[in-house]
Amino acid sequence: MDPHPPPQQQESGKKTAELDPVLHSIGFEIEEVSPSQVTGRLPITSKCCQPFQVLHGGVSALVAEGLASMGAHMASGFRRVAGVSLSINHFRSAKVGDVVLVRAAPIHVGRSTQVWDVKLWKQDPLTQGKKGPQISESRVTLLCNLPVPDNLKHAGDALKKYATDAAAAEAPKTTTFTSRL
Repeated sequence: MDPHPPPQQQESGKKTAELDPVLHSIGFEIEEVSPSQVTGRLPITSKCCQPFQVLHGGVSALVAEGLASMGAHMASGFRRVAGVSLSINHFRSAKVGDVVLVRAAPIHVGRSTQVWDVKLWKQDPLTQGKKGPQISESRVTLLCNLPVPDNLKHAGDALKKYATDAAAAEAPKTTTFTSRL
């Protein structure tokens, strides 16, 4: 492993560590965060695999809920969000050495609930950064009208810091999106 990763990878790792320490602990790298899309990548290591050395389905679910929650938090105007339902379908496996690309996008942003679609693809090894075969798809439903406790008012600060959409702080309260996944 390179002791000096490229600057872009260093920035992505720092961003992930601030936004979601659990995802960071398994090597996930958040790339883009906005109320309309959250993206990232996961280099598959033994740390995120089941005993047969393929990506653990629970890790796919963890990634899905993590990214959908970040996006929903921004899209709700930084209200507290809570996942209430997660459905995931696994189509293919990813093995140690693969890189998985992830994109979460809202399907529905309402006043009290949001629904996010999260897709995972293998990265095409021949064209770095391009999507290969899809490995899973999740639907995450979240409550999004919960008050933020006084002692956690700063919870959205890191998201505001890394938001790629300048209007993230002015996120829509009620919108329906057509998924572009």
